[in-house]
Amino acid sequence: MDKTRLGIGLVVGVLVLQTVAGLVWSADATLSGIGLVFNSVAAVSVVLLVRRGGRAAWAVAGWCAGFFGWHVVGLGELAGWWTTGLDAAFLVGGGYQVSVVYQAVLATAAGFAVHLLLPRQDQVSAT
Repeated sequence: MDKTRLGIGLVVGVLVLQTVAGLVWSADATLSGIGLVFNSVAAVSVVLLVRRGGRAAWAVAGWCAGFFGWHVVGLGELAGWWTTGLDAAFLVGGGYQVSVVYQAVLATAAGFAVHLLLPRQDQVSAT
């Protein structure tokens, strides 16, 4: 499996998990709506990447970077490193431990997706 397909699989997994979590466990309808809009735009970017190839990889990698940042902010909020006032947005299923695992898994998956989807320059041999 090439890196792009693996990256697309990670993005789809993050989108599905985040959408389900937002619909099932979100305490705020406004936050759920905002999350669904962001997830929908990311899904469109993934579809464009699948159809057009490498030209859309930057858009998907950008969305993944945003997802990564959001979940890192959530981890910091739950760990008490900083306060954003959005602790309700980061709690999943009402449990602290489940929320920490959820944020860590999605941050890791989104970070790897960024790494896999960023276009690379071909290496030129010096010999």
